[in-house]
Amino acid sequence: MKRIQQLSRQLINQIAAGEVIERPASVVKELVENSIDAGACAVEIEISKDCLSIRVSDNGTGIHPDDIELAFSKHATSKISNANDLFDIHTMGFRGEALASIISIAKVICTTRTKDFETGTRVECEESNVKSSPCGCAIGTTMEVKDLFYNTPVRQKFLKSEKIEISYIAEILQSIAIANPEVSITLIYDGKTPVKTSGSGDLLCVLTEIYSNSIVDELKKINKSDELAHLQVNGYCSTPDFTRSTKKSIYTFVNNRVVKCPLILKAIDNAYKNMLPAGKYPFVCLNLQLPADDVDVNVHPTKKEVRYKNPNQIFNFIYSAILGALSNFAQSPQPQQKESSVLPFGNYSTIKSGSETYSPHVMDSEDKDTVYLSEQDIKSIQTTNNAAQTEPQHTQASFELKADSYNADIKPSSAVVEENFNIIGQYRNTYILFEEDSELKIVDQHIADERYIFEKLQENLKTENIPSQLLLISDVLNLEAADVELIMENAAKLEKFGYKIEKISDTEIIFKKIPQVIAHVKVTDILTDVLENLHGDLNNLEEKMLVTMSCKAAVKAGTELNLWQMEELIKKWKTTKLPYTCPHGRPILHTFSEKEIAAFFHRNV
Repeated sequence: MKRIQQLSRQLINQIAAGEVIERPASVVKELVENSIDAGACAVEIEISKDCLSIRVSDNGTGIHPDDIELAFSKHATSKISNANDLFDIHTMGFRGEALASIISIAKVICTTRTKDFETGTRVECEESNVKSSPCGCAIGTTMEVKDLFYNTPVRQKFLKSEKIEISYIAEILQSIAIANPEVSITLIYDGKTPVKTSGSGDLLCVLTEIYSNSIVDELKKINKSDELAHLQVNGYCSTPDFTRSTKKSIYTFVNNRVVKCPLILKAIDNAYKNMLPAGKYPFVCLNLQLPADDVDVNVHPTKKEVRYKNPNQIFNFIYSAILGALSNFAQSPQPQQKESSVLPFGNYSTIKSGSETYSPHVMDSEDKDTVYLSEQDIKSIQTTNNAAQTEPQHTQASFELKADSYNADIKPSSAVVEENFNIIGQYRNTYILFEEDSELKIVDQHIADERYIFEKLQENLKTENIPSQLLLISDVLNLEAADVELIMENAAKLEKFGYKIEKISDTEIIFKKIPQVIAHVKVTDILTDVLENLHGDLNNLEEKMLVTMSCKAAVKAGTELNLWQMEELIKKWKTTKLPYTCPHGRPILHTFSEKEIAAFFHRNV
């Protein structure tokens, strides 16, 4: 083994540069963040066609001439001075590594001037050697990085194509611009400006400058605070019907610092769970503000990772903030249902005993003439009939019945219903068309009903078990012995969802109770669903059971609905917290504006 020796300063800096400077985008990130720390309100970045020469100019405070050479030394910084400062960081940079790393792998010229001096300073750096001289320049700093990785050719070989490298640079600058909307950022490449923001201070304005004006209509505002914990989160998130194919449009910041925080990303994923199709992701930009001593940003040289003093609190705070934004669905007060509206359905009686509802017969999947009504519906019927029966505590949103039929695919309506929307009709017995706020809206009846039932079942589980229905008669079902054991092992869990199953023999079971919402489904189909869920991830059992039950309970595509049923379905769907998609992630609503329709017919609005 060779003897131990001290490495040269140049080699030390090159090794450190491998952690900080991965590619041209890393240089851009470090220099632009230095400009922002220097109080710049305008930063211009110019990139050569091969992405190996970079020029960053700002109008910040500049660097004092006595400090300029020291600024390029290892671990030299103006941003911290002692160990305690590591837990009170309010700047993007603080480690004092970036400039020393850059000059070890590139040729750098820096010109800078502060407001206190009439002349500036020019610094030339190569092979970690620094020399300075006076020069004339404007207040601020300009960094010119040339021949990046010229002395580390292996690193240069690992770079991607010019188009890919400039896309990395653009992504970094977009993130910084969104985190700092008060700073104007301009990227110049090949005579074009892929990124250009005005520095207006308005986040929504920055998003339109980076993307387009049309994105405004797809976003919900995130704004949540916890004064006791000194937490604040602001930003925007997209409605579930506006999706992206990658996670590149998820921008997360902590105290305005661009971070890739797994905890925040997990909170976002969980908030959008059951709202997005597989392989689709939301657009999100959010900035978490918290006390500097509650977060550790000194985890990695790139400063992209952070640790929290109370990670569970942060997770729940972000999760609830996203849900709160997505739940912002404006509603107008709905009038109480008139008694006359339910009279055409006849007189249905239900007897309540404890937490179970008993029905005089068990429906099969073909029993379409039986309807389970909501608590409000039953109250109206009981008022009409002067009934003295006890009212059930649970709601039921199934429309499994045959409605009055229409001859046409689109069923017209002559009446204006409710005070804020007008039912137009039903298309192909699957889609409900209605007019609201001068817009034509189309709702998929099955998945709208599914969303409503799913949320109602979730509410039930917060306080009690899912309402069940006792089966007076049920077939004996034959299974493999292993499946019988699996069911019995999870019998207590299943009872929470409204099931009561008894073992008859090693290969036979019988349903004693089933969830009330799927009482119309054949028990063989119910059993198939139960087994499918039990054979999966039991840690996620609750969600899968509710999704399955709400899908089975919801009105089916192809079911004819009369005017009142369409009206009730839309009213109930509009009360949901997350009305954009069904629990499987499929979009529920499609809207056509009056302007869009008029434009198609070449009309002026």
